[in-house]
Amino acid sequence: MAFFGLFGKEKKETLDKGLEKTKISVLSKISHAIAGKSTVDDDVLDNLEEALITSDVGVETTLRIIERIQERVKRDKYLGTAELNAILVDEVASLLAENNSTQVIDFTEPLPCKPYVIMVVGVNGVGKTTTIGKLAYQYKQAGKKVYLGAADTFRAAAVDQLTIWSERAGVDIVKQDMGSDPASVAFDSVKAAVARDADVVIIDTAGRLHNRIDLMNELTKIRNVMRKVIPDAPHDVLLVLDGSTGQNAFQQAKEFARATDITSLAVTKLDGTAKGGVVVGIVDQFRVPIKFVGIGEGIDDLKVFNKREFVKSLFSKEDLQ
Repeated sequence: MAFFGLFGKEKKETLDKGLEKTKISVLSKISHAIAGKSTVDDDVLDNLEEALITSDVGVETTLRIIERIQERVKRDKYLGTAELNAILVDEVASLLAENNSTQVIDFTEPLPCKPYVIMVVGVNGVGKTTTIGKLAYQYKQAGKKVYLGAADTFRAAAVDQLTIWSERAGVDIVKQDMGSDPASVAFDSVKAAVARDADVVIIDTAGRLHNRIDLMNELTKIRNVMRKVIPDAPHDVLLVLDGSTGQNAFQQAKEFARATDITSLAVTKLDGTAKGGVVVGIVDQFRVPIKFVGIGEGIDDLKVFNKREFVKSLFSKEDLQ
C-alpha cells in the first residue's frame, strides 16, 4: 500500500518538517561534494562518502551506498551531478528494501491477539515514557481499548509522568508505589487488561544499560511473570533509541539485542538533531524493524516508519522550501 494512501500528504509534510535539520545538513554536504562538478566522478564519490559518514549513516552502510552508485555510473556511462539526489533516493531505498524487516503499522487494523502486550525497554533519557504515551494515544484514536503498566518503579516521578500521559491519551493505567516490584506491576497490568477486555497493554520499564546483568535479568522476570497470565506475552519488545545521539544509538541497538530479545525499534528526538542519518544505518545493518520515529513534542508526533518515504524526506530536494 502506498504511503500517501495510508497516511496522507499532511503526515508526509509533518515527516519532512521533523527531519528538516538532518535534511538541510545532508543536502548542504552533498552540495559541497558536487561543487564545481558536472558529472559524478571519483572525487564526487569520495566527497559523497565523507558527507554520508559525517551525517551518521555509518561506515558500512555508506560504503554499500557508494558501491551501488559506482555500479550505476558504470552502467549509465554519464551521470550528471544534478541527478545525484534522485539517484541517492533510489539507491538508498532499494538497499534498505533488501532488509525485509519492514512492518508498516496501521493502528486501525485488528491486532494479532487480544490483549496485545508491548514491553518497552531502553536506557535512561531516550524518551520511553513519552513514546508510550504517544503510542497509547495512537491506539486509542484508532478505537482500541488501551491499558498502561507503570513498571518503572525505580526512577523518581516515572509513575507520575506515565500517569500524566495516560490522562492526556485518555487511557487506563495500572500502578503501584515507587520501589514496588516491577514484575508485580506488569502482572497486575496484564491481569487487569484481560479482565477488562482491553485490546492493548503497554508496559513501561526502568531505564537500564545493556551491561547491567541484574537489570537485564529483571526484564526476564517481568516477561516470565506476565506469561503466567498470557503464555506468549510480551508480543512485542520495543527498544526506544535516542536518534540525537547518532552512532551511539546504533551501538545501543546492537548491545541490547545481544542482551535480550528485541522485536522492534522506535527512534526518537529526530526533530532536534542533524543526526537523523543514523536511521538509514540502523535499517541497513540491523535485522530488527524500526516501527516508529519520534519527530516532535506533540502527542501525535510519533510516526509510523516507512523506509522509502523516510529516505525521500532525507535526500530529496523536491520538498525543501
